[in-house]
Amino acid sequence: MADQSFVFDVTTDRFQQLVLENSMHVPVLVDFWAEWCNPCKTLMPTLAKLADEYQGKFLVAKVNTEQEQQLAAHFQVRSIPSVKLFHQGQVVDEFMGALPEAEIRSFLDKHIPRESDALLAQVDAMLLQGDAEGAGALLKQASEIDPESPRVKISHARYMATTGKLDEAEQLLRALPNEERNKPEVASMLARIELDRTTADSPPIEELKKRLQENPADSEAIHLLASHKVMENDYEGALELLMTLLQNDRSYGDNAAQKEMLRIFELLGGQGDLVKRYRNRMFNFLH
Repeated sequence: MADQSFVFDVTTDRFQQLVLENSMHVPVLVDFWAEWCNPCKTLMPTLAKLADEYQGKFLVAKVNTEQEQQLAAHFQVRSIPSVKLFHQGQVVDEFMGALPEAEIRSFLDKHIPRESDALLAQVDAMLLQGDAEGAGALLKQASEIDPESPRVKISHARYMATTGKLDEAEQLLRALPNEERNKPEVASMLARIELDRTTADSPPIEELKKRLQENPADSEAIHLLASHKVMENDYEGALELLMTLLQNDRSYGDNAAQKEMLRIFELLGGQGDLVKRYRNRMFNFLH
């Protein structure tokens, strides 16, 4: 049962005090609802549960639109349930409909710092420094504090990938809710995992370069060398090699060159001058 101090009814005459003034200290989620609205009845228990779980990091204010028509009209509520998030006296975000719990968590986490966030920042820093053991210890703490957080799961997947457990990392990412799985960060990580797999059993770079000196048309060597360049963050070098492979041996490895270029575009977030330039070159060649 949610602590009722985190969930309360609001009328027009108390909106200033209970919503606007409270929102100067913590975010306030205002739920516009009505008795006849079945989705409203589905949504409220979820909001109450989360309010209890977050223990005062946000508040839920309930506005009965039948009784408080002036408030509903002022905030242009045209369908219910309609939920608006107030912070510092202003509406900063909103959603409509009875969203699933996972999507509401994701909505809240954009605005409400969680205790695990500071630990996850340290985990990422340690991974960059090569301290996988230290990162793993902090990640365990974060998981105990916030086991359902998508951020923790994404950080865990990054840790698994960094330590070579590519299959486990991919499983974690693909098990995320749709909204999280479709984020550019996750698409980028999945692309990196596929590219990591390509280099896992690859010959050393020097051997591949020697093969290309002896045979510039060695498609396998071009492909593997491109993957190594991705690992070195030389994305332009990788794309140039893959463009060469695409032009010289388009069907190699079941269209491997095209697939790898698309993965690199995902890895780079699908935007930027480099992506635009090579996407255009690939498109012009293919069409």
